[in-house]
Amino acid sequence: MDRCAIFVDAGYLFAQGSTALAGSKKPRTELVLDAPATIQQLKSIAFAKAPDCRLLRVYWYDGAIGGVRSTSDQALVANLDDVKLRLGFVNSHGQQKGVDSLIVTDLIELARLKSVSDAILLSGDEDVRIGVQIAQNYGVRVHLLGISPARSSQSSQLLQEADTTTEWSAATISMFLSLREPASAVESAVRSVNKIEKQQGAPSDPAFVAGKIEISVQTFVESLTQADLKGIQAYWKSARGVPPDLDKRLLPACGKALGRMLEREEMRRMRIAFQQAVLKRIGENLN
Repeated sequence: MDRCAIFVDAGYLFAQGSTALAGSKKPRTELVLDAPATIQQLKSIAFAKAPDCRLLRVYWYDGAIGGVRSTSDQALVANLDDVKLRLGFVNSHGQQKGVDSLIVTDLIELARLKSVSDAILLSGDEDVRIGVQIAQNYGVRVHLLGISPARSSQSSQLLQEADTTTEWSAATISMFLSLREPASAVESAVRSVNKIEKQQGAPSDPAFVAGKIEISVQTFVESLTQADLKGIQAYWKSARGVPPDLDKRLLPACGKALGRMLEREEMRRMRIAFQQAVLKRIGENLN
């Protein structure tokens, strides 16, 4: 029996998926991904396009912040069955780099070694077309998967090169990707803390500052989705502390409560409070 592999450009999935849902590209901080549901939808496409094949695995390509640390959602994806996480990097401008070359390399190598007969590719970048061409020369059929409207989100040459094309609608995308609720609760908590501070004469003693950080962290953690919590648990299987994607959201929230940037010791306190609050939420969910 032949085998198929699935290649996912996560940058394309988030960018075009959010456009399909909201009409414009949204930053990842505003999106919630149901990773298991995403993989299930991808497998459905694979079995429809190559019904006589067994799945080799899903290759998930994304950019790592700083080129090293995975985010909570990347950690969750990496810990799923049948999935291999492959990381490029994100540069100082927030641009994903090195992902296309990873896709091309894996696609060509698997084709050369006769490891797969079919490849399902979720991407839109012209740079992966050479990988498609070479894989086809080795006898692999390439099934291109896009997100509506695919003709404006995928290279026309890539669309022409593929053996088959499929387009996910907004309705399909909504089954595993959603927009995050606005952080109104966090902002409300910040306003309440600042109001108390004003009434009490703006105390600046360490205990009061620690209390403001604690409230901000608690409110932030309460706003996390179940997908966020699962991602944190997956991240903690190989690392400790606050996942970098959440750290980037938490630092400004606490900084806004203090009206300034956090000092090093305050950052340490914030991250300890985060871990404690998350563990408490996880424990409450288990009860």
